[in-house]
Amino acid sequence: MWVFLIPIVILDVKIYGQWFIKGKRFLSTVANPTSQLSVIGNLAGARTLAVMGWRETSLCMFSLGMSHYLVLFVTLYQRLAGSNSLPAILRPVFFLFFAVPSMASLAWSSITKRFDTFSKILFFVSVFLFVSLVSRPMLFRKCMRKFTVAWWSYSFPLSLLALACNEYAKEVGVEAAHVCALLLALLSLFVSLFLMILTVLRTNSMIPMSSPEISSDSSGAEP
Repeated sequence: MWVFLIPIVILDVKIYGQWFIKGKRFLSTVANPTSQLSVIGNLAGARTLAVMGWRETSLCMFSLGMSHYLVLFVTLYQRLAGSNSLPAILRPVFFLFFAVPSMASLAWSSITKRFDTFSKILFFVSVFLFVSLVSRPMLFRKCMRKFTVAWWSYSFPLSLLALACNEYAKEVGVEAAHVCALLLALLSLFVSLFLMILTVLRTNSMIPMSSPEISSDSSGAEP
C-alpha cells in the first residue's frame, strides 16, 4: 500500500506547497476542475487506509485532501482566470465537482465505521452539485458533438455518487433512498457500458494509424 501512497504524498507536497508559498504558478490562474483529481487521490487513499485499519494515517490523508478541497472549491466557484480557460471539449470534467464530496463521504464513513452526520452532509453536497450540473444540459452541448476520451469523466463521478447513495440508503433505511440508489447505480452502469462500446467503435478515430512524421514524409516524397 505504501508503494501507491508515497507518490500521492509527494504530489501533495509539490502541488499544495507550491500554491501555499505562492510559487510561479498561482492557484487562481491554473485551477480548473481537473485539479480536483489530486484531492480524489487523497480521499481514495484515506478510504483504503481506513479499510486496512490504519486509522491515524487515514485521518491524515483525509485532512490533507479536505483542507485543500475547500480552497480549491472556493477558487473554482468564483470562476477566476483558471476556470474560464477550460475548452468546451473538456466540459465533462465538470462532473468531478460532485465526485470529490461523494468520495469524501465514503472515506469518512470508512474512518468512523458508519455513515454518520458528516458523511450525510458531504453526500447531500454531492447531490446538490450533481443536480446543478444535470439541470444545465446546454453547458455540455458543444462537447457532445464529437466523442472524445473526456466523455469518460461522466462515468467515474456517477459511480462514486451511486456508491455514496447506497451507503446512505443502508444507513437511513428509507425506501425512497433505496430507489434513488438503484436508479443511480443503473445510470452509472448504463453510462459505463455505453462509453465502453463507443470507445471500441471509435478507437480508429482516436488513435492515429500512422505517425505525423511518416505522413509528412510520404506527402513530401517525389512521385
